[in-house]
Amino acid sequence: MGADIRAAITARSHGLPLHLDPAVSRFREIRRSGRIPTPADFDCTFPALLARTLSDLTPEERHLLRSVALLDAFDLDLATRTAGLAQQAPARRLIERPLVNENPYALWPYHLHRAIRSAVRDDNHSDDRWTPADWGQAATRALAALGDQWTNATALGPSRMLLVACLRQGLRLAREHRLSDLGWLTAAAHAYTDDSVWEPLSLPTDSSTDPAPDTPPTPWPRRSPAASTKPPAHRRPAHRSPRQRPTARRAHRDGLVLQGQGVQDLSQNQAARAGMQQVADAGGRYAPRARRGLANLARLAGDFPTALAAVPTLGWKGRHHRVLGDIRWSQADTAQAVAAFEAGRAEAEQHGAAGERAMMQVRLALAVSFADPDRAADELALAHQLLDGLDQRSNTLLAQVVALIKDAGTSGVTDRAQSLNAEIEAAGLPFLHRFVELALAFHHAVRGEDQGLAATIDRLRALTATGDFAYFTDIAHFMGALPLPGPSTIRWTTSEDDVRGAWRGIVQIRQEHLLAGS
Repeated sequence: MGADIRAAITARSHGLPLHLDPAVSRFREIRRSGRIPTPADFDCTFPALLARTLSDLTPEERHLLRSVALLDAFDLDLATRTAGLAQQAPARRLIERPLVNENPYALWPYHLHRAIRSAVRDDNHSDDRWTPADWGQAATRALAALGDQWTNATALGPSRMLLVACLRQGLRLAREHRLSDLGWLTAAAHAYTDDSVWEPLSLPTDSSTDPAPDTPPTPWPRRSPAASTKPPAHRRPAHRSPRQRPTARRAHRDGLVLQGQGVQDLSQNQAARAGMQQVADAGGRYAPRARRGLANLARLAGDFPTALAAVPTLGWKGRHHRVLGDIRWSQADTAQAVAAFEAGRAEAEQHGAAGERAMMQVRLALAVSFADPDRAADELALAHQLLDGLDQRSNTLLAQVVALIKDAGTSGVTDRAQSLNAEIEAAGLPFLHRFVELALAFHHAVRGEDQGLAATIDRLRALTATGDFAYFTDIAHFMGALPLPGPSTIRWTTSEDDVRGAWRGIVQIRQEHLLAGS
């Protein structure tokens, strides 16, 4: 490449490397055609240069380039299937061109720069430009290809990375092209929510209005989330007809249990109970989760026999071991609680459910923390290891509560509890305040601090005034060997005296542990 051509390219690129890739590609194509390139071939804006580069491609390569412009990233199989071709050879030739970037360590190694994707998709001048129907058909093929990759991989074993990647691309395609046959997306969405891990699934903003590279060298700003994301005309299909929409009844029923779980976290359990009961009565995919929710709500209300009776009906999908463990530790039945959580962790491992496995480990550490602080340290370390890389805010905060319980009776617990309450408030998870107060009640009971325990019980009583978690207040009395102020509404699975004795015994064991270590 002569100095005069390099100068023309440099002047037009304004220092942006993106301009160089199509320039190099065009230089090669001109040379391959037998003509000698001149500076005039490159004295053009980026869109014009890209248009000239496209004209140098074969019709099959242009078809492929338009197809992969629909994808954030791709491999040879995705490219070939999105283009509707039978052989991978054309895709292999395309990825060797400078237009295509490669990251060999990525899940899908090839991608186009956003500006190239946008220019290709907004091309309205080429003789063989695509119609809206062409784009829609390619998007349908791309969605099916993504689904097959996820489905085939899942048959060999769950892959959270592939699941999230396919959802991100698939959801964007379905949104932009108003695709009605969601098929695998529905199953993938269920798989995503079932594991209780919440990696962000925010869709990429549309890049059609990003500044073109043919501008002075200033940083390309990311578009504000508040900016319009309306797609270009060829990606703005007509409004979906009623037959294309999901069945309203099914959508409503499936949504009720998720809404119920949300309002439960916000301590609005009466509303949660009503929604979950509807889902449980109707049956369907979410019925086991709704039954689990009802069992948990019975436990929160202090109706332990009802919650325990529901356990055999739950199975894996209803997280039976988790429900049973929560019932057992609440009554100071540490051995059975630990056995339940260990079984739940093993079952989660068998199903490849990393989120559930971490959740079980945090609860196992919680059950152990009252009775065996030494083992609790090991279990808590494993819990943090399993939580690493997962977005489980409530369980991460609960693990901090476990650390307080493990250290109950030692100095600094009260100050740590105050800081943790501030984090819980900021996270918007008020139900965890009760766990912090229960940890403090245990701490004060172990230290024999009657005033501190009385103040903690007062706070617990205020936090459980609705009736949910009211058994925490009873447990606090049991820990301090205090009489209840009146008849209790809590229904234990054994006698109240047995539960009282068990919790008081755990306090005495901690006192002996601290004396032995002093």
